[in-house]
This record gives sequence, C-alpha cells and structure tokens, in this order.
Amino acid sequence: MTEQNGHRRLTTPPVPAPPSRNGARPEPTDPALTRPAPVPKSAPAPAPAPTPKSVPTPKSAPVPKSAPVPKSVPVEPDVAGPSVADRPGDQWDRRVASGLAFLRRRLSGQYEVDEFGFDPELTGAVFHPLLRLLYRDWFRTEVTGLEHVPTDGAGLVVGNHSGTVALDALILSAALHDQHPARRYLRLLGADLVFRMPVVSELARKTGGTVACNPDAERLLGNGEVVGVFPEGFKGIGKLYSDRYKLQRFGRGGFVSAALRTGTPIVPVAIVGGEEIYPMLADIKPLARLLKLPYFPVTPTFPWLGPLGMVPLPSKWLIEFCPPIPTAHLTDSADDPLVVFNLADQVRETIQQTLHQLLERRPDPFGP
Repeated sequence: MTEQNGHRRLTTPPVPAPPSRNGARPEPTDPALTRPAPVPKSAPAPAPAPTPKSVPTPKSAPVPKSAPVPKSVPVEPDVAGPSVADRPGDQWDRRVASGLAFLRRRLSGQYEVDEFGFDPELTGAVFHPLLRLLYRDWFRTEVTGLEHVPTDGAGLVVGNHSGTVALDALILSAALHDQHPARRYLRLLGADLVFRMPVVSELARKTGGTVACNPDAERLLGNGEVVGVFPEGFKGIGKLYSDRYKLQRFGRGGFVSAALRTGTPIVPVAIVGGEEIYPMLADIKPLARLLKLPYFPVTPTFPWLGPLGMVPLPSKWLIEFCPPIPTAHLTDSADDPLVVFNLADQVRETIQQTLHQLLERRPDPFGP
C-alpha cells in the first residue's frame, strides 16, 4: 500500500515469474502485464498441434502382404498370365498330340476288339462324334426314360424301324451311350444284307453290330451287354410315307426267345422323327430287283438332286424308353410259341401306344 497526495492506494504485490527451463529468473516486469487472464470454464480446449506430414498415421499405414484381401475387392491376375490349361494354343497342342497318338496306335495295331469285332476306341473317337452332330444339332433329339435301361447287366432294347435309311438305329446307339449314366454301348443286330456289303459290313462290326440271329444275340446277352433289335426289319424302313408310324409285323419273335433263354428284361423304345428324314413316296421294284435291294426309294429329294438327296431333312426327334418287361420267370417257356407270340405282341403294342403319345407331344414334324 502506497500513499500519494494524501491518499492511500492499495496495490497487489507482484507475482514472481516462474523460473525458466535453464533455472534463470526473467527480468521483473509490470505486475499488470504479468497477471494471466482468467480462462472461462466454458471455453473449448485448444486444438492439438497438427501432425507433420512426414509422420504416417495408422490409417495411411500400408497393409502388410499377409493381410487377407476382402471378398469385395477383385484379385488381380497373376503377372505370369493364365495357366497352361487355359491357353488356347496349349489346348490345341494337346488335341494334336492326342490325335497323333491315336493314329500311332491304329497304325501299329495297339488297340483291342472283342470276339465280334467291336472296337470301342474307334467308336468313341470317330463314329459317335459324327453322330452327335446329327442327333443334337440337326435332329434336336430329346431322350426320356433312360432310367429303364439297366445300369449294369444285360438288356434287350426293342424299337420301331423307319426312315428309308436305317439311321434311327445309329442315332439310338449314340444317344444311349452319351446320355446314359453308365455310358453303355448298344450292340445292334442287323440283317444279313448289311454284312454282305464290303464297306458297310466292316463299319457295322467296328461299331458293335452283329448278325441278327439267336446264337449271337444270346451270346451278347450272356456277356451282360445291352443289345438293340428292330423286329420290323426292311419292312419298317422301306414302307411308304403314307404308312408312317404304323408298326409292321414283328416276324417270328426270335428276339423274345433270346430274351427268355437268358432271362433278360425287354425294354421297348419308341422313336419319332425318323419317318420324315427321307419321306418315301414310291418304290421302284424292278430297279430294286435289278440292284438286288429290298426296295428302291423315291423321295422329294432323291434321286432328283443326286448326292444332295442323301442329306436328311431336319425333323424333330423324340425317343422314349418304356418300362422293362421282365422275363426271368419265363425261362422255361422259351420254346413255347404261344408265350413267345404273346410277349412279342405285348412289346409291339407298347411301342405303338407310345408312338401315338409322342406324336401328340410333337404336332409339328419340323418344329423346334
């Protein structure tokens, strides 16, 4: 407290300044200037100092290589490029190598055939790929009822015959092998004329065919094969277009006797579509006798277009395998004509009724 002009003045003693970091006291200053201003309680806290750019924050830290990649982030392909299996050039090289190996085996005789001359390697590598183009792309074939064909063991497949050329038998064999779960081969039984023709006979043997006689049929069934037979024969494939899908006589029922002697189930099959590939309008019988053929067909394209007339029309095909007819309980009646006739008539009636049902499903012969 000081006194000036007779008045007393109250003063606040100076607050000593805190010592500096090096221990030296600063010079005394005016107390009014050294008093710190009061900080209100509601004042916000001072903002922290900015982080220097050179110091990385945790958010900007790089992800280690071992960190899992999120599913939503697409993974970039390897720098080395696609694998060898995905390269078209390597696939082509493998196909060429496989083809050369196939030719080498064929030329050196390193392949197997059975007692009937069936060559499964040649059938699977050459014949079935060609037939596959026909029944899948050209005829747009639909196959149903494959569960009725035995997965293992013997089975006798009996179908209707048509088409001027016996193309239905080949289509049936390729479709059965490709779409059956067990990939079974159909061993076809053909007429004597097929095995008297020089080139056709060799091809028929290579693809698993044999003469339609009871000894060969029973031997195949005894070996557990699936055998295909067309009891109509040339009467079926050589009928006029006006008689389409009308089953002809089944002969003497030899196929039934073979099934009864071996106890093999009979699987009827109905084929719709074969009648339209070569619609037979007429049969020139004198020319057929001259050429020693069962018939000489006249179709809308043959013989008018020459070789082009042999191109089949793209009809829509439907193939249905019917439930099997058991024969194991009738093995003692293989020589009974009445039993054989009744069973053959049952098979024929089953195929005919199934043909009517398939024709209702396919109103347009050349539809999709």
